Amino acid sequence: QVHLVESGGGLVQDGGSLRLSCTISGRTDSSGAMAWFRQAPGKEREFVTAISWVTWGTTTTYYADSVKGRSTVSRDSAKNTMYLQLDGLRPEDTAVYYCAADNEVLYTTDQAKGALYTYWGQGIQVTVSS
Repeated sequence: QVHLVESGGGLVQDGGSLRLSCTISGRTDSSGAMAWFRQAPGKEREFVTAISWVTWGTTTTYYADSVKGRSTVSRDSAKNTMYLQLDGLRPEDTAVYYCAADNEVLYTTDQAKGALYTYWGQGIQVTVSS
């Protein structure tokens, strides 16, 4: 079965940076997308970013407005790992961050937000202190 594991979370100061990692195993088809979501206490799950394979060796990235300009999603194919670099972190970024994956290729930000991702990690806590 497909298994996703997040790492790299923790406590960071207001304005600081953090890099999250998501390692995926058990996939037989590399075509599709991976994404990051987050859920703060008492709030709904929120889309953060996604990276989708559109052609061989080529990916496209999508970002939520809340993190656009201060986050970067990337992928290391050799390590089967997706990364999320978060900069300029704010207390409102505090949440459990979840890694997700799906077989469908994503072509727009709205599609990335609304897609029903098939596979999910257990989540990892990110806390930004003020």
